[in-house]
This record gives sequence, structure tokens and C-alpha cells, in this order.
Amino acid sequence: MKIYTKTGDGGQTGLFGGGRVAKDSLRIEAYGTVDELNSVLGILQTESSDQKTGEIINFLQNQLFNVGSDLATPLDYVSTHFTIPRIGNEQIETAEKMIDNLESLLEPLQNFILPGGSKAAAYTHLARTVCRRAERRIVTLSEAEDINHKIIIFVNRVSDLLFVLARYLNKLEAKADTPWKK
Repeated sequence: MKIYTKTGDGGQTGLFGGGRVAKDSLRIEAYGTVDELNSVLGILQTESSDQKTGEIINFLQNQLFNVGSDLATPLDYVSTHFTIPRIGNEQIETAEKMIDNLESLLEPLQNFILPGGSKAAAYTHLARTVCRRAERRIVTLSEAEDINHKIIIFVNRVSDLLFVLARYLNKLEAKADTPWKK
């Protein structure tokens, strides 16, 4: 199979399950931003050899592929050949457990912190901000089209997980979080 199909040369792309939409449609913008987040996590993976971090990133990258698949497939599409992975309570609860685990290893926050610290933590903060943008794009899409609402909850948890992961990575490298000074 060739990587180029030429079917998108006119500015449209196919949705999973059929149908074509403009490449700048709300749906494509939403899952394209999720794909961007996944790429930033790939960069982050190169900056940390910590096993716990690797497991978290692996979980997130796989689930973000599921988010993209879920967003690329209209809710009313039914396939007789395969099951579309949909985000549900299981993924949300796993992310929450990861957050709780990391927070148990950290000192409680006393104030807002600035993004930065170690290189890995800085990339994690970048991933968090891309995640928040993805969340905004998904919410915008949800106001125009019917989508799996669990995606919004999951992506919200992902941004929280990335925030806590950045703090954890700074702790691993003995870098203090930088407090915001008003």
C-alpha cells in the first residue's frame, strides 16, 4: 500500500466509516491536535529513562490513538468487521490512579508554578498546553456534532496527569518547581 493516495489533494479527507470532510473541519482539527499532543509525548519519551514515566507515556500515547480513532468515527457508525475503540470510564480511572500515585510522591503545591525545570519537565509542560488546546478543540466539536462525551473528561484528566508528571520529573532531577511571582 502506498503512503500517498491522492484522495486528499482537493482539501478533503475521509472519516473512518465513510464520508468526507474538509481538512480544516472541526472534527479534523480536534483529532489533529490530539495527534500533535501524541508527537510531543514522543519527544518527551526521548528525554526520560524513568520507568514510571515511560509507562505513563506509553499508556497516554496508546489511549490518544484511541481518542483520535473515536473522534474520526461518527458515533452512529456501526461496523460488522471490527470494533472502534471508544474512550470510557476505564481510561479515565486509570489516568486518575496515575495522578494519585504521582501526587503521593510529591510535596503539596503551595502556589502556582511556572513551566520549566528539567528538559523533560519542560517538554511535559509543553505537552500539557497542547493537551489543553486539544481539549478546547474537542469541546468546540462537541457543540457542533455528537461525540463521545467521555473523551472530554479523559483529555481533561490527561492535562492534569501531565502537570503532575512534570513536577515528578523535576523531583527526579532534583530541580525545584519555579513559583509564580506576582
